[in-house]
Amino acid sequence: MLQAIIFDFDGVIANSEPLHYAAFRHVLAKESILLTESQYYTDYIGMDDKGCFAALLTRHHRTLSPDVITDLIRKKSTYFHEHITQSLCLFDGVVDFISMLTKRWPLAIVSGALRNEIEVILGEAGLRDAFLSIISAEDVNEGKPNPEGFLKGLDALNRSEMQSIVQPANCLVIEDSVPGVDGAQAAGMRCLAVSNTYPPEHFAQADAVTDSLAEYDIDALERKLWNT
Repeated sequence: MLQAIIFDFDGVIANSEPLHYAAFRHVLAKESILLTESQYYTDYIGMDDKGCFAALLTRHHRTLSPDVITDLIRKKSTYFHEHITQSLCLFDGVVDFISMLTKRWPLAIVSGALRNEIEVILGEAGLRDAFLSIISAEDVNEGKPNPEGFLKGLDALNRSEMQSIVQPANCLVIEDSVPGVDGAQAAGMRCLAVSNTYPPEHFAQADAVTDSLAEYDIDALERKLWNT
């Protein structure tokens, strides 16, 4: 049976991928590296900042060191925060959907975004208290599709005030990227893909696909995936 739900953040709750792309493009332009929108959404979506910068620097034969990547992440975060208030946009229906779920299941977030980025948007949206735990980019050694974040997210839920231990097979992940779906399944969890970022045909490996969480029938999904 369904016992816990883990959300990705960018592309599922917040329509913030365009702002992330703008921030990456701005920072990389100062390094004389061009990042096109097509490249970002094809090759780098779903990566955390560290993984994205490392991949781009490698691709362009640039110096790859922890100090360089840390500096780029800091600059990107600064740009993101400077523009977040004018660009903040949540997906239609997601606030009502989360409010409904939190009455029935423990919720967590597992995201490649930085914690302060997640916290600011959740606070503005009035959603912070809906989530018992947040696993962000700072909390993992390997980003998606590595399952580390999802396993840490479930472990955090199991160490909270829940009455019973949830196994991965009874956890649903809601994702918008192919690396995210792959990571959830590598963790042994079921996955609902939302086609906000990729077209539906990219999610053949997901357990279910929807084009929106607005008025989504979670009970029908539970019956389908857990035969309840």
